[in-house]
Amino acid sequence: MTLPEFEVGAVVFTTSFPVERADLQRYADASGDDNPIHLDEAAAKAAGLPDVIAHGMYTMGLVSRAILEWLAAAGVDARITEFSTRFAKPVVVPAGGTAVEVEGKVRKAEGDTVEIAITATSAGEKVLAPARATITAS
Repeated sequence: MTLPEFEVGAVVFTTSFPVERADLQRYADASGDDNPIHLDEAAAKAAGLPDVIAHGMYTMGLVSRAILEWLAAAGVDARITEFSTRFAKPVVVPAGGTAVEVEGKVRKAEGDTVEIAITATSAGEKVLAPARATITAS
């Protein structure tokens, strides 16, 4: 299977995911990461954070979800073969919740492989930088 033509620089998806504290509790239960900075406002503030923060791997999971949902909606038969990022800032989750906005832009396109540059923000702040994913035809 081959990938369709992708233009370098083209934005291929934008999406937004709401993040609530209940999501963090479910993630903590599933992952076993019950660090109180992700679950308890007082503990987060005592640690010098502005509020509860999302788990880094939860944030990466949202980015992976954005890519997979784009591939499915576009009918592109491909899989993520590489994914790398650095955590730039935490996703702060106040009592009323927040959102993580994700944008994917074609960075390179060669044969059956496309590298996507990811921008992930929350409350106007980049939370991952740089972030890249490589998709390869299945």
